[in-house]
Amino acid sequence: MGTCGGCGNGAGPFSEGRELVEFVYNAHAGAIRNKPLSSGGLRTVCQGCGAGFVLQTYVGTCPACGGVHAVSPPRSSDPAGIQFAGIGYRLP
Repeated sequence: MGTCGGCGNGAGPFSEGRELVEFVYNAHAGAIRNKPLSSGGLRTVCQGCGAGFVLQTYVGTCPACGGVHAVSPPRSSDPAGIQFAGIGYRLP
């Protein structure tokens, strides 16, 4: 797992699953979660229901099931970096 000098809880931009989603959601006091990805978005498949969609911001939801996905800035050009928070997880 990665670490971030500002978080102190062990989570970081290279964490996985729910930990990464929560890290990105809270990073920099929430300042990046809704920023558009510089690539214009990453085409992916929901890791909850299997529907295809484009993740357009650092934290986003599947339009079919509401599954929460995120990608951290260092991995934002690679669809393989997208992490899923888990079935039933909802944003605060």
